[in-house]
Amino acid sequence: MKKQLRVAFIYHKQNIFFSGNHFDNTFYNFFIHALKRNENLDVVNFPSDRQFDCLKLKNKFDVILLWENGLFGMPEDLLNIKKLNIPVIAKCSDPVRAKESIKFHDRWKIDYYISFFPKEFFYELYPSNFKFKSIIYGVEPSLFDKVQPYEKRIKDRILLTGALGNKKFLSKLINDIKKPKWNAYRFYHLRTMCAELPYVDYTPTLNHRYVGDKYPQLLKKYGASIAATTYNANIKYWENAAAGCLTFMEITEKNHGAFLGYKDGENCIIINEHNYKEKFSEYLDDIKNPKWKQIADTGREFTLKNYTNDTAAESLFELMEDLI
Repeated sequence: MKKQLRVAFIYHKQNIFFSGNHFDNTFYNFFIHALKRNENLDVVNFPSDRQFDCLKLKNKFDVILLWENGLFGMPEDLLNIKKLNIPVIAKCSDPVRAKESIKFHDRWKIDYYISFFPKEFFYELYPSNFKFKSIIYGVEPSLFDKVQPYEKRIKDRILLTGALGNKKFLSKLINDIKKPKWNAYRFYHLRTMCAELPYVDYTPTLNHRYVGDKYPQLLKKYGASIAATTYNANIKYWENAAAGCLTFMEITEKNHGAFLGYKDGENCIIINEHNYKEKFSEYLDDIKNPKWKQIADTGREFTLKNYTNDTAAESLFELMEDLI
Protein backbone atom coordinates (compact mmCIF):
# COMPACT_ATOMS: atom_id res chain seq x y z
CA MET A 1 0.00 0.00 0.00
CA LYS A 2 1.26 3.45 -0.85
CA LYS A 3 2.14 5.90 1.90
CA GLN A 4 -0.86 7.41 3.65
CA LEU A 5 -1.46 11.13 3.79
CA ARG A 6 -1.06 12.43 7.33
CA VAL A 7 -3.99 14.70 8.19
CA ALA A 8 -4.33 16.90 11.28
CA PHE A 9 -8.00 17.45 12.05
CA ILE A 10 -8.56 20.46 14.33
CA TYR A 11 -11.70 21.31 16.30
CA HIS A 12 -12.60 22.58 19.76
CA LYS A 13 -12.85 19.89 22.40
CA GLN A 14 -16.32 21.14 23.40
CA ASN A 15 -17.70 20.98 19.86
CA ILE A 16 -21.14 19.46 20.37
CA PHE A 17 -21.06 17.68 17.01
CA PHE A 18 -18.18 15.49 18.15
CA SER A 19 -19.68 14.28 21.39
CA GLY A 20 -20.94 11.13 19.66
CA ASN A 21 -24.38 11.45 21.28
CA HIS A 22 -25.63 14.68 19.71
CA PHE A 23 -29.07 14.56 18.05
CA ASP A 24 -27.26 15.04 14.72
CA ASN A 25 -24.35 12.62 14.22
CA THR A 26 -23.85 13.43 10.55
CA PHE A 27 -20.53 15.21 11.01
CA TYR A 28 -19.34 12.81 13.70
CA ASN A 29 -19.82 9.80 11.46
CA PHE A 30 -18.01 11.42 8.54
CA PHE A 31 -15.10 13.21 10.19
CA ILE A 32 -14.46 10.79 13.04
CA HIS A 33 -15.38 7.42 11.52
CA ALA A 34 -15.36 7.54 7.71
CA LEU A 35 -12.05 9.39 7.35
CA LYS A 36 -10.42 6.82 9.63
CA ARG A 37 -11.72 4.01 7.41
CA ASN A 38 -10.07 5.38 4.29
CA GLU A 39 -6.88 3.42 3.73
CA ASN A 40 -5.20 6.41 2.06
CA LEU A 41 -5.61 8.69 5.07
CA ASP A 42 -3.96 8.71 8.48
CA VAL A 43 -6.10 11.20 10.41
CA VAL A 44 -5.05 12.45 13.83
CA ASN A 45 -7.69 14.37 15.76
CA PHE A 46 -6.72 17.48 17.68
CA PRO A 47 -9.57 18.48 20.02
CA SER A 48 -8.24 21.76 21.39
CA ASP A 49 -8.81 24.50 23.91
CA ARG A 50 -9.27 28.18 23.06
CA GLN A 51 -5.86 28.30 21.38
CA PHE A 52 -4.03 25.75 19.26
CA ASP A 53 -0.36 26.14 18.40
CA CYS A 54 0.06 24.81 14.88
CA LEU A 55 3.85 24.64 15.16
CA LYS A 56 3.42 21.22 16.75
CA LEU A 57 2.29 20.00 13.33
CA LYS A 58 5.43 21.08 11.46
CA ASN A 59 7.11 18.32 9.45
CA LYS A 60 4.60 15.79 10.79
CA PHE A 61 1.53 16.30 8.60
CA ASP A 62 0.69 16.68 4.93
CA VAL A 63 -2.66 18.45 5.31
CA ILE A 64 -4.52 20.44 7.96
CA LEU A 65 -8.28 19.91 8.03
CA LEU A 66 -10.43 22.40 9.93
CA TRP A 67 -13.88 21.53 11.24
CA GLU A 68 -15.08 24.97 10.16
CA ASN A 69 -13.88 28.26 8.71
CA GLY A 70 -15.13 30.24 11.71
CA LEU A 71 -15.38 30.20 15.46
CA PHE A 72 -18.32 27.81 15.89
CA GLY A 73 -16.80 24.63 17.32
CA MET A 74 -13.28 25.86 16.62
CA PRO A 75 -10.43 27.32 18.71
CA GLU A 76 -10.36 31.10 18.68
CA ASP A 77 -6.72 31.21 17.63
CA LEU A 78 -4.71 28.93 15.37
CA LEU A 79 -1.32 30.19 16.43
CA ASN A 80 1.55 30.14 13.93
CA ILE A 81 -0.49 28.54 11.17
CA LYS A 82 1.01 30.99 8.67
CA LYS A 83 4.48 29.72 9.52
CA LEU A 84 3.64 26.29 8.13
CA ASN A 85 3.92 25.22 4.53
CA ILE A 86 0.99 22.81 4.88
CA PRO A 87 -2.19 23.16 2.81
CA VAL A 88 -5.32 23.97 4.85
CA ILE A 89 -8.79 22.69 4.01
CA ALA A 90 -11.85 23.93 5.89
CA LYS A 91 -15.44 22.78 5.99
CA CYS A 92 -17.78 25.68 5.26
CA SER A 93 -19.68 27.18 8.15
CA ASP A 94 -23.45 27.32 8.20
CA PRO A 95 -24.63 29.77 5.49
CA VAL A 96 -25.90 32.23 8.09
CA ARG A 97 -22.30 32.52 9.41
CA ALA A 98 -20.62 32.78 6.01
CA LYS A 99 -20.18 36.58 5.99
CA GLU A 100 -18.51 36.50 9.40
CA SER A 101 -16.34 33.53 8.42
CA ILE A 102 -14.74 35.21 5.40
CA LYS A 103 -12.28 37.07 7.63
CA PHE A 104 -10.68 33.77 8.63
CA HIS A 105 -9.64 33.01 5.05
CA ASP A 106 -6.35 34.88 5.37
CA ARG A 107 -6.05 34.61 9.15
CA TRP A 108 -6.01 30.81 8.96
CA LYS A 109 -4.36 30.55 5.54
CA ILE A 110 -7.20 28.48 4.08
CA ASP A 111 -6.42 27.00 0.68
CA TYR A 112 -9.63 25.13 -0.05
CA TYR A 113 -13.20 24.81 1.18
CA ILE A 114 -15.46 21.76 1.26
CA SER A 115 -19.16 21.23 1.90
CA PHE A 116 -22.16 19.47 0.38
CA PHE A 117 -23.13 22.85 -1.12
CA PRO A 118 -23.28 23.10 -4.91
CA LYS A 119 -20.56 25.39 -6.20
CA GLU A 120 -23.14 27.96 -7.36
CA PHE A 121 -24.43 28.29 -3.81
CA PHE A 122 -20.92 28.52 -2.37
CA TYR A 123 -20.09 31.45 -4.65
CA GLU A 124 -23.27 33.24 -3.63
CA LEU A 125 -21.74 33.31 -0.15
CA TYR A 126 -17.99 33.62 -0.74
CA PRO A 127 -15.62 35.57 -3.04
CA SER A 128 -14.97 34.11 -6.48
CA ASN A 129 -11.24 33.65 -5.79
CA PHE A 130 -11.90 31.14 -2.97
CA LYS A 131 -11.38 27.54 -4.05
CA PHE A 132 -14.15 25.04 -3.36
CA LYS A 133 -15.07 21.41 -3.86
CA SER A 134 -18.50 19.92 -3.25
CA ILE A 135 -18.28 16.71 -1.20
CA ILE A 136 -21.54 14.90 -0.46
CA TYR A 137 -21.19 13.35 3.00
CA GLY A 138 -23.94 12.27 5.38
CA VAL A 139 -24.91 8.67 4.60
CA GLU A 140 -23.11 6.32 6.99
CA PRO A 141 -23.27 2.94 5.19
CA SER A 142 -23.82 0.74 8.25
CA LEU A 143 -26.95 2.72 9.19
CA PHE A 144 -28.53 2.14 5.78
CA ASP A 145 -27.40 -1.36 4.86
CA LYS A 146 -30.67 -3.03 5.86
CA VAL A 147 -34.07 -1.56 5.13
CA GLN A 148 -37.64 -2.70 5.62
CA PRO A 149 -39.19 -3.98 2.37
CA TYR A 150 -41.13 -1.27 0.58
CA GLU A 151 -44.29 -3.41 0.66
CA LYS A 152 -44.34 -3.38 4.47
CA ARG A 153 -43.97 0.39 4.89
CA ILE A 154 -46.52 3.07 5.70
CA LYS A 155 -47.63 4.24 2.28
CA ASP A 156 -50.80 6.28 2.80
CA ARG A 157 -48.87 8.96 4.69
CA ILE A 158 -45.80 10.98 3.67
CA LEU A 159 -43.03 11.63 6.20
CA LEU A 160 -41.65 15.13 6.79
CA THR A 161 -39.06 16.03 9.43
CA GLY A 162 -36.91 19.00 10.39
CA ALA A 163 -37.26 22.66 11.23
CA LEU A 164 -40.12 24.82 9.96
CA GLY A 165 -40.66 28.53 9.60
CA ASN A 166 -43.01 30.57 11.76
CA LYS A 167 -46.00 31.61 9.63
CA LYS A 168 -47.33 34.27 11.99
CA PHE A 169 -47.33 37.69 10.35
CA LEU A 170 -45.43 39.48 13.11
CA SER A 171 -42.81 36.76 13.32
CA LYS A 172 -42.26 36.80 9.56
CA LEU A 173 -41.95 40.59 9.61
CA ILE A 174 -39.39 40.60 12.43
CA ASN A 175 -37.36 37.76 10.92
CA ASP A 176 -37.34 39.38 7.50
CA ILE A 177 -35.90 42.52 9.06
CA LYS A 178 -33.29 40.70 11.15
CA LYS A 179 -32.36 38.04 8.59
CA PRO A 180 -34.10 38.77 5.28
CA LYS A 181 -32.78 35.58 3.66
CA TRP A 182 -31.55 33.30 6.43
CA ASN A 183 -34.68 32.90 8.51
CA ALA A 184 -36.45 29.56 8.78
CA TYR A 185 -39.61 30.68 7.01
CA ARG A 186 -37.64 31.66 3.90
CA PHE A 187 -35.13 28.82 4.10
CA TYR A 188 -37.78 26.13 4.62
CA HIS A 189 -40.66 27.75 2.78
CA LEU A 190 -41.96 24.73 0.86
CA ARG A 191 -41.28 22.42 3.80
CA THR A 192 -43.40 24.70 5.98
CA MET A 193 -46.28 24.55 3.49
CA CYS A 194 -46.04 20.76 3.21
CA ALA A 195 -46.41 20.36 6.98
CA GLU A 196 -49.97 21.73 6.77
CA LEU A 197 -51.23 18.93 4.55
CA PRO A 198 -53.51 16.35 6.25
CA TYR A 199 -51.70 13.34 4.78
CA VAL A 200 -48.22 14.49 5.83
CA ASP A 201 -46.76 13.07 9.06
CA TYR A 202 -44.63 15.93 10.30
CA THR A 203 -42.31 15.69 13.27
CA PRO A 204 -39.78 18.28 14.47
CA THR A 205 -36.20 17.11 14.82
CA LEU A 206 -36.33 16.48 18.57
CA ASN A 207 -39.96 15.48 19.05
CA HIS A 208 -39.37 11.80 18.44
CA ARG A 209 -37.02 9.10 19.69
CA TYR A 210 -35.30 8.61 16.36
CA VAL A 211 -32.42 11.02 16.92
CA GLY A 212 -28.74 10.62 16.11
CA ASP A 213 -27.95 7.27 14.53
CA LYS A 214 -31.55 6.14 15.03
CA TYR A 215 -32.94 8.59 12.47
CA PRO A 216 -32.71 6.15 9.53
CA GLN A 217 -34.99 3.80 11.47
CA LEU A 218 -37.77 6.38 11.22
CA LEU A 219 -37.22 6.83 7.48
CA LYS A 220 -37.37 3.08 6.91
CA LYS A 221 -40.92 2.96 8.27
CA TYR A 222 -42.30 5.09 5.42
CA GLY A 223 -42.73 4.47 1.74
CA ALA A 224 -42.47 8.17 0.90
CA SER A 225 -40.75 11.22 2.40
CA ILE A 226 -40.17 14.89 1.64
CA ALA A 227 -36.86 16.75 1.32
CA ALA A 228 -37.35 20.48 0.79
CA THR A 229 -34.95 23.38 1.30
CA THR A 230 -35.25 26.66 -0.56
CA TYR A 231 -31.67 27.75 -1.20
CA ASN A 232 -29.63 24.56 -1.29
CA ALA A 233 -30.32 20.84 -1.19
CA ASN A 234 -29.24 19.39 2.15
CA ILE A 235 -28.45 16.02 3.71
CA LYS A 236 -32.10 14.97 3.94
CA TYR A 237 -32.16 14.54 0.16
CA TRP A 238 -29.64 11.69 0.04
CA GLU A 239 -30.47 10.39 3.54
CA ASN A 240 -34.13 9.86 2.65
CA ALA A 241 -33.29 8.23 -0.67
CA ALA A 242 -30.67 5.95 0.92
CA ALA A 243 -33.30 4.68 3.37
CA GLY A 244 -35.37 3.40 0.45
CA CYS A 245 -38.04 6.10 0.55
CA LEU A 246 -39.78 7.41 -2.52
CA THR A 247 -38.29 10.86 -2.00
CA PHE A 248 -40.12 14.00 -3.04
CA MET A 249 -37.28 16.47 -3.62
CA GLU A 250 -37.59 20.21 -4.00
CA ILE A 251 -35.24 20.84 -6.91
CA THR A 252 -35.31 24.29 -8.49
CA GLU A 253 -33.00 26.81 -10.11
CA LYS A 254 -32.94 28.65 -6.80
CA ASN A 255 -31.57 25.74 -4.77
CA HIS A 256 -29.35 24.32 -7.56
CA GLY A 257 -30.54 20.84 -6.64
CA ALA A 258 -30.04 19.44 -10.14
CA PHE A 259 -26.30 19.14 -9.49
CA LEU A 260 -26.99 16.04 -7.38
CA GLY A 261 -28.02 14.06 -10.45
CA TYR A 262 -31.41 12.83 -9.25
CA LYS A 263 -33.91 12.47 -12.09
CA ASP A 264 -37.67 13.02 -11.85
CA GLY A 265 -39.63 9.80 -12.23
CA GLU A 266 -36.43 7.75 -12.32
CA ASN A 267 -34.92 7.89 -8.82
CA CYS A 268 -36.97 10.63 -7.13
CA ILE A 269 -40.04 12.82 -7.61
CA ILE A 270 -39.16 16.47 -8.17
CA ILE A 271 -41.44 19.06 -6.59
CA ASN A 272 -41.62 22.82 -6.29
CA GLU A 273 -43.96 25.38 -4.73
CA HIS A 274 -46.34 25.18 -7.69
CA ASN A 275 -46.75 21.44 -8.23
CA TYR A 276 -46.15 19.78 -4.85
CA LYS A 277 -49.82 19.05 -4.08
CA GLU A 278 -50.37 17.62 -7.53
CA LYS A 279 -47.31 15.36 -7.18
CA PHE A 280 -48.41 14.12 -3.75
CA SER A 281 -51.93 13.40 -5.03
CA GLU A 282 -50.59 11.47 -7.99
CA TYR A 283 -48.80 9.17 -5.56
CA LEU A 284 -51.55 8.87 -2.93
CA ASP A 285 -54.30 8.24 -5.52
CA ASP A 286 -52.36 5.32 -6.99
CA ILE A 287 -50.39 3.92 -4.05
CA LYS A 288 -50.31 0.33 -5.33
CA ASN A 289 -48.68 1.30 -8.61
CA PRO A 290 -45.37 -0.66 -8.75
CA LYS A 291 -43.58 2.31 -10.27
CA TRP A 292 -43.26 3.96 -6.84
CA LYS A 293 -41.26 1.03 -5.48
CA GLN A 294 -39.10 1.05 -8.61
CA ILE A 295 -38.33 4.75 -8.22
CA ALA A 296 -37.58 4.31 -4.51
CA ASP A 297 -35.29 1.32 -5.16
CA THR A 298 -33.46 3.14 -7.94
CA GLY A 299 -33.02 6.20 -5.73
CA ARG A 300 -31.55 4.08 -2.96
CA GLU A 301 -29.19 2.33 -5.38
CA PHE A 302 -28.06 5.64 -6.92
CA THR A 303 -27.44 7.19 -3.50
CA LEU A 304 -25.52 4.27 -2.01
CA LYS A 305 -23.32 4.19 -5.10
CA ASN A 306 -22.51 7.90 -5.17
CA TYR A 307 -23.20 9.58 -1.83
CA THR A 308 -21.99 7.55 1.14
CA ASN A 309 -19.47 8.80 3.69
CA ASP A 310 -16.91 6.44 2.17
CA THR A 311 -17.25 7.89 -1.33
CA ALA A 312 -17.08 11.35 0.25
CA ALA A 313 -13.89 10.41 2.13
CA GLU A 314 -12.34 9.22 -1.13
CA SER A 315 -13.31 12.48 -2.81
CA LEU A 316 -11.68 14.43 0.02
CA PHE A 317 -8.53 12.31 -0.28
CA GLU A 318 -8.34 13.14 -3.99
CA LEU A 319 -8.51 16.83 -3.18
CA MET A 320 -5.77 16.51 -0.55
CA GLU A 321 -3.57 14.58 -2.95
CA ASP A 322 -3.94 17.31 -5.55
CA LEU A 323 -3.04 20.02 -3.03
CA ILE A 324 0.22 18.45 -1.94
